[in-house]
Formats: sequence, structure tokens, C-alpha cells
Amino acid sequence: MLGFITRRTLFAIPVLLGIIIVVFFLIRAIPGDPCTSLLGERATEEACERFNEANGLNEPIWVQLWIYMKNVLTFNLGESVRFSRPVNHLLIERLPLTIELAMSALTIAIAVGVPLGIIAARKHNSAIDSATMAFANIGVSMPVFWLGLMLAYVFALVLKDTPFALPPSGRLTAGVSSMPYYEAWQWNLTEGTFWADLNEFIANFYIFNSIITAQWTVLNDAIRHLILPAFALATIPMAIIARITRSSLLEVMGKDYVRTARAKGAKESRVVKNHGLRNSLLPVVTIIGLSLGGLLGGAVLTETVFGLAGVGTALFDAITGRDYAVVQGFTVVIALGYVMVNLLVDLSYGYLDPRIRVK
Repeated sequence: MLGFITRRTLFAIPVLLGIIIVVFFLIRAIPGDPCTSLLGERATEEACERFNEANGLNEPIWVQLWIYMKNVLTFNLGESVRFSRPVNHLLIERLPLTIELAMSALTIAIAVGVPLGIIAARKHNSAIDSATMAFANIGVSMPVFWLGLMLAYVFALVLKDTPFALPPSGRLTAGVSSMPYYEAWQWNLTEGTFWADLNEFIANFYIFNSIITAQWTVLNDAIRHLILPAFALATIPMAIIARITRSSLLEVMGKDYVRTARAKGAKESRVVKNHGLRNSLLPVVTIIGLSLGGLLGGAVLTETVFGLAGVGTALFDAITGRDYAVVQGFTVVIALGYVMVNLLVDLSYGYLDPRIRVK
């Protein structure tokens, strides 16, 4: 197991390096430059020269790449020229929200998509099967931004002043604040240290922080604000998971060992649970892993529609503002998330299928 993890980690290093290099050159290929994007079209040549010198943009491109690679190896992702803050601090503030949103959306997608796929497979070629697949097709084809706007309109305006009303934007209601657990427990942390930054990052997971500190009002408010964006973001992976679960289970249910179990008189529910479902989970787990990586990097529209200050909105602002440090830093973190998710998926194969040995 340890050897497998080590090999996969070593294989991931050239992948991450390749992503860093490609993004480094792609962001600089976008028309325009950071000076005019931030200082305006009327910025003088002298002002742009001072700006480029202050941010190291007057160096040759290969020198800039070398400096950035060295900084990444020391976990220094640079300084944002748009936000005037270190990229590390932006990640500490914004990444927890995006992770909460992605995990909530994936939970909804799995909780709905897998049962729908199982029902469709067991009721193959029936009206239920057709309705389930029609629902899946609608989920795949429905634009996330349109669904988000419709959900906000229905639950914030149409259902206003009813028990079903939900907030259309933001992370917490005005006047509601989350007290970090280290303040609630009166920890003395030295600002600027790795330990303080780590605890601030963890405390920005509002749901987790409110549970361990018993801030039930904050927990209820945070969940209510997360329902609409999570459901909007979950529609596409939900539909894909349902379709993959159905097709994989149908394939497994036609195997000889399944027919043998039925011939021995086993109940259909037992056959599906013990012989069909587990053996059909490999492609489902693969899709779930890919969906989680996609949710982490594809939350731009959802965060924009619902006014959430996460990684997606910061990345969009950084691209339009030619903020190289933010684009490069956030891309590295998202790519690292992909690598970790794929590693967990590969490890799960050995548990789900005894024929696969992770060594």
C-alpha cells in the first residue's frame, strides 16, 4: 500500500510541473497586460514600468518561470496585484467555501443519482426506467447558471414568507457570524505562523466549525445558504452518476454468477445488493472521483450566481484582471486536488474488487 502511494505521488510530480508550466505561458498569452487591466487604459508608460518592476514582470519570461517554480517549492504562491494580498491568504479564506460547496453538491449527486440508477436498472425497459433516464438527460442538458437563477427566483421570491423560503445569495445572513473554534476555546495563536494559518483555514469551514463549537444558529444558517447552490451544482454529476450506475449494474446483472445466485433461490434484493451493486461500483467510483475534481474547478458560475466569495469568483476576477499569481496559485491547488482524489479512487478499487491488489 505504502509503495503504491509513493509511486503514484512520484508520478504526479511531472503532471503538476507540466500544469504549472502550461498555465504560466497560457495566462501570459491572453491579450492585454496586468498594468492596463488594473491601472486603466490611461496609465502612463512610466507608471506601467514601475508597476512591472515592482511585480517582477520586467524580467525575461524564463526568469519569471524559474522564480515562480522556486517559490512554489517553498509554498509561496506569490502576491496578488489585484487584491494586494498573498495568494496563500486568499486560499485560506476562499478555498473552504468552495470545498464545502463541492462536497455538498457531490453528496446530493450520490444520494440521488445512485438510487435512481439502481431503480432504473431493476425496472429495465419500464416506464420508471424511461422516466429516470429522461430526468438524467434533463439534468445533463440544463445550464447551471439558468437553474441557479430559477432556484433563486422560486425559493427567494415566489416562496417568500413561507417555511420553504431559502436565501438566494451569500454564505451567512447579515448579523450572523461564525466564531472560530480557536477563539471560542481561547487558544493563543501567533499570527502569521503556519499553525495559525492552518487553524484559520479549518475554521473557515463554517459547517464543521459551528458543529464542534455548538453554534447551532450559525450551522442552520450556513446550511440554508448552501442548499440552493449545492443543488444547482449537483444536477450534472447527479445525472451522470445515475446513468453510469444504471448501465454498469445492467451489465453486471447479466453475468453468470448472478444467474447462479438466482438459480439457487436467492432473493432479488439480496442478489442486487451482494452480487450486483458492489461489482458494478468501479466505474461509478471513477465518475464520482472525476466529478469531485470537476466540481472544485468548475464552481465559477454557481459562485457568481449565488454571490459566494469562493475560489471560482476569485479565479474569474484574476483572469479578467491578468492577476498572474492568483491564476497560477489557484490552478496548482486545484490540480493537486485532482491528484489526491484520483489517488483515493485508485485505492478504493482494491477494496471494491478483491481481484485488484494495490501493492
